[in-house]
Amino acid sequence: MNPVKMKRKVLLERQNSSWPDARVALMGIPMDNTSSYRPGSRFAPEEIRKVFESLEDYSLAQNRSFNEVRLYDVGEVELPQGNVERQLSVSREAVNGLVKEGKKPFLLGGEHTITLAGVTPLLEKYPDLVVLQLDAHADLRSSYQGERYSHASSMYALLELGVDKLYQLGIRSGISEEISLARNRTHFYPYRVKEPLREIVPALKGKPVYVTLDIDVLDPAFAPGTGTPEPGGISSDELLTSLLMLTGMNLVGFDLVEVSPPYDSGSITAIVAAKILREAALLLDPLEIK
Repeated sequence: MNPVKMKRKVLLERQNSSWPDARVALMGIPMDNTSSYRPGSRFAPEEIRKVFESLEDYSLAQNRSFNEVRLYDVGEVELPQGNVERQLSVSREAVNGLVKEGKKPFLLGGEHTITLAGVTPLLEKYPDLVVLQLDAHADLRSSYQGERYSHASSMYALLELGVDKLYQLGIRSGISEEISLARNRTHFYPYRVKEPLREIVPALKGKPVYVTLDIDVLDPAFAPGTGTPEPGGISSDELLTSLLMLTGMNLVGFDLVEVSPPYDSGSITAIVAAKILREAALLLDPLEIK
């Protein structure tokens, strides 16, 4: 299996599959070096796993149980301290190992910078990869606070990497240069998520799609535990409904980022994230049509 060092102490108790049979590989990347306002997302992979145990296995919306997903939880990447590029390199190597073995990576962040680690190996496998971003922030700065790779520049880095099909949904914050870049270089849908998906999904049928979901796409009323909360977001109901619209798409990877447990009173945000985990895992391993 993957040669990168992993921490295995926080595995989901409901492990669904052996490694050889798994279709989906769950991996935590506890990185928040560049968090600029409220750090703490490095604690999210463990916290999401913990509260996940409070959820029912069964998804009423999809009429399937989580235990049907051929999923293997590999644990958390053991990251070197202090160096963003080195942390990304180690994380990318870990994800590359999953992709080479035919697994669909499901990454739990950590800050939004980890999306680079998820997309890079998949872009090598799928040159026509589509990235679907659900987020409050454009993340299109060329650098931020002296860092080329940052949670505020993750989507800019994807454009530099060669991603030419970036769909940005729910965006409601960014500097003028970012918004101008979004309108010229990406498929940009500010404020809205569900409505544009009705237009986008049919056009993407069959194409390999990677979903990056920043929890702050939700209004802080539904997800207060995040590093950079932004008022005016969508509800958890709209987000979960929007995810279901991805049924039947060729999803090849997924990440869930920017949950910050130190600011999450009552584990409100972690519980929403855990439900996203359940629903998205089911989407990543669809029922086979016989």
